[in-house]
Amino acid sequence: MGDAAGNTRMLVRYLFVVLAAVVAAAGRLVLAEENNGGAGWHVYSTSPEPAPKHPCLENPTNMTENTGGEAGEVVHDYGGLQCYVTGYRRSRRAVILVSDYYGFRAPKLRKIADKVAYLGYYVAVPNLLLGDPYTDDPARPFEEWIKTHSPVEAAEKTKPLIAALKKDGMSSVGVGGYCWGGKVAVELSKTEETKAVVISHPALVVVDDMKEVKCPIEILGGALDTISPPQLVHHLVKIFPDAPHGFACRYNASDPFAVKTAEEARADMVKWFDKYLKIIKW
Repeated sequence: MGDAAGNTRMLVRYLFVVLAAVVAAAGRLVLAEENNGGAGWHVYSTSPEPAPKHPCLENPTNMTENTGGEAGEVVHDYGGLQCYVTGYRRSRRAVILVSDYYGFRAPKLRKIADKVAYLGYYVAVPNLLLGDPYTDDPARPFEEWIKTHSPVEAAEKTKPLIAALKKDGMSSVGVGGYCWGGKVAVELSKTEETKAVVISHPALVVVDDMKEVKCPIEILGGALDTISPPQLVHHLVKIFPDAPHGFACRYNASDPFAVKTAEEARADMVKWFDKYLKIIKW
């Protein structure tokens, strides 16, 4: 009886680690959390055998995809950052959308920004990877690239952008983050800088992050996501059935189910901002 109870406690203790590492194939990819100055890094170690592709890097963004054009423009210095901006500046409600590892030039991300702007928001998509998005370059593996792209540092770089938006008359600012950008958004949710946050299929976010959140936060997860599985991200979560990691911003435009799921995720994000981003009368 004692041995059985001990085994049960051990299984419970390591439940989150096992869930986060479910992507591993035959032990070839091990996911381990490292305390790196509060950055919440996940370090991926491989055996000599080829490892399966990291879920965050599956279905990479097609940077040349034709999405029908862009309604916005690129501003080279907005709060110290290069940004794609779209929408009516006098809307007085702003949304910052933070990209995944593939950066702010992603055509689908800009299309999402245009659609959110069409619904009454002024939207900024900052170049927080500073012109150095992940490119699947074998000479620079992901585990090396990620060391120089801290989402915590990126969140600090976003604060002057928020200040600039408010200086331009925005009453309230919300942040939406995808994958890597989800961690950036969560870091900003720990301050008084934002009024609402939505993160879609987040990466690098840990449960302890939620203890410091100071604004309403919505988490949109995929049932098939192995980076942030449903059992791990259970705070204010909506789980999309049969949706993998990246479903909200790297969907297959030729797959009706994928398109419908992405559109639903975008609609949920906008509803959250509609609810919590209020116009303040001066």
